[in-house]
Amino acid sequence: MPIDIVVDGMGSDRAPEPEVRGAILACRHFDVRVHLVGPEEILQPALDRALRAPRWPGTAKPEIQIVHASEWISMDDKAAQAVRAKRDSSMRVGLRMVREGSARGFFTAGNTGAAMATAKMALGMLAGVHRPALATIVPTVTGNPSLLLDVGANVDCDPDNLVQFAVMGHMYARNVLRIPRPRVGLLSIGEEDSKGNQLTHDTFPLLRDLSAIDFIGNVEGRDLFNGRVDVAVCDGFVGNVAIKTCEGTAKLVSTLLREALKSTVTSQVGALLSRRAFNDFKKRLDYSEYGGAPLLGVRGVCIVGHGSSNEKAVMNGIRVAAEFAQAEVNSHIEAALRTR
Repeated sequence: MPIDIVVDGMGSDRAPEPEVRGAILACRHFDVRVHLVGPEEILQPALDRALRAPRWPGTAKPEIQIVHASEWISMDDKAAQAVRAKRDSSMRVGLRMVREGSARGFFTAGNTGAAMATAKMALGMLAGVHRPALATIVPTVTGNPSLLLDVGANVDCDPDNLVQFAVMGHMYARNVLRIPRPRVGLLSIGEEDSKGNQLTHDTFPLLRDLSAIDFIGNVEGRDLFNGRVDVAVCDGFVGNVAIKTCEGTAKLVSTLLREALKSTVTSQVGALLSRRAFNDFKKRLDYSEYGGAPLLGVRGVCIVGHGSSNEKAVMNGIRVAAEFAQAEVNSHIEAALRTR
């Protein structure tokens, strides 16, 4: 039976086309039913145009329903103000559907701050969780992803927050990423127990004594990519700086490699011969492959994608939301926190 997933139809920078096309792709590839939320007078014509496109001939009509919402929150809106003022926003209507049980997950490529604030308000928090954490997938040299959290939901954290993040990350990695016993590390400036700031010093013994996870100690930034750790925990300030640096570095490497391969006739021939390898390299660094960042700790499934998400990213965001819902991660998190 299809899983019902809500998509904020007005979230991305180029909405609604990526959301509409991504919804169609998701329905083609996965067992989902998509509810596109936003102004019907905008979404319905966009959906009709997409379905008339030559790329879809001879295929059954996807299970996509338009759910009307008269407003949407833009990237330029101030999150707190927009959440209060726009009571019929596509985010609020969509997350309300998750709360009421008419859908099992929600995806948006919209304003991250507004998505987090709306999710906290509409869904509430899991038992035992004080603050939600935004998690993101990081590619590694081993081919298996690692999970970094928090990457921006909480600038200031206390040790208990980081312990909760560790439990939530462990459960997501085990149940969605299918890592049997995730290795959890505390992101710091050195592997030694004595390294770090006051927050990491105070958090370290709490994680060491936590039997619910496999805590491997402090990890450094390079360990996010070398396969040493499966889940890296930090406060949102450190995590956001780290992930933005990763994104910039990945773009730089891709650009420099492309320019190098085109710089001479010899390298152009080499580029043609190595096109498949180069495409595989780009795919490993492509954010659209991972769909979006799960907001862990809220009482429901909320996935937040890039504002620049294309149809592939939207499709994978819908997939991640469905996998999150099927794995019942939230019930595992609550159970683990009860037994701390």
